[in-house]
Amino acid sequence: MPQLNQLDWAPQIIWLIITFGILYLLMVWVALPRIGAVIDKRAAKIAADLKAAETNKRETEEAIAAYEQALATAKQKAHAIVDEGRAKLKAETDAERAELDQRLAAKAEDAAAEIDKAKKSAMKDINTVAAEAAADIVKQLIGVAPSKADLEKAVTAARRA
Repeated sequence: MPQLNQLDWAPQIIWLIITFGILYLLMVWVALPRIGAVIDKRAAKIAADLKAAETNKRETEEAIAAYEQALATAKQKAHAIVDEGRAKLKAETDAERAELDQRLAAKAEDAAAEIDKAKKSAMKDINTVAAEAAADIVKQLIGVAPSKADLEKAVTAARRA
């Protein structure tokens, strides 16, 4: 085998050194700068993506905070509108209730006046009926009808007692 021949070792070592040197120089001048550029681009891209992600995260948090603030404001406005509606409805109900109370009070007064009038009318009629009944009773008992003035005095006295 020619590789093991000691006389061929010197040229093989020289060619090994030359080949290794050329490959080393190609790696240093061509391949490694390209690989370094790719790694640098990749690192720059990763850094840019991280920066964009941080910016997006901050914007998202700001948007969430703005949304929550708007939601809280909307809830406050809704509560204010509901409270205003309740107050308005209560005022209307109170006004209607007061008007109804006035009408009922007026009707109650009218009814009390009518009852009083009917009572007085009935009392007058009672005196007349009582006087007539007493006259009939006295006439049947003693056979003589008493005078109208005596009957009215007796009925009035009996009613007071």
